[in-house]
Amino acid sequence: MAPVRLEPGDALIIVDPQVDFFPGGKVPVPEGDEIIGPLNRWIRTARNAERPILVTRDWHPANHISFKERGGPWPAHCVQGSEGAQFHPHLELPPEVEVISKGEHPDHEQYSAFQRPHLAGELWDQGLRRLWVGGLAQDICVRATVLDALEAGFDVFVLKAAMRPVNLQAGDGERALRTMEEAGATIVTDVPD
Repeated sequence: MAPVRLEPGDALIIVDPQVDFFPGGKVPVPEGDEIIGPLNRWIRTARNAERPILVTRDWHPANHISFKERGGPWPAHCVQGSEGAQFHPHLELPPEVEVISKGEHPDHEQYSAFQRPHLAGELWDQGLRRLWVGGLAQDICVRATVLDALEAGFDVFVLKAAMRPVNLQAGDGERALRTMEEAGATIVTDVPD
């Protein structure tokens, strides 16, 4: 099989690789730490190809609507400035990475990076047409970001080895993969050397 190559017009998007979503965090994704190695290889590939790297993060105020204290489904997590909101310390993010914050307003939930106003237009303006997406969690924020990217007209490659699901209901992760593929995403099982 030919090696994976990022080309002009490509960008890498890493979704929510934050401490609170890894084992030991406030909303731990099972086996979430297994994505660090593959993500670091994708980061190196993107840097070697001089392609942009974008990283999303939940950046919640302490009284965010998604928290159980306000009737939401989640424990308080990724609170602005907290340890849990930081990126995983073993992730080899370059200094030039673009950080996209979401969920900053206390009364609005944002699962998709593309709920940030004008993001799709900004990426199009940079000449980006293909997006390679991994991160956490496969069945929530990765899924939402991929579906919105497809809706916005991008070609999307889903990095299967570089994401894991929460699986609130058994099988959610596999259903999310099927949904993304049926919507037009390409599932990539290879990891760069």
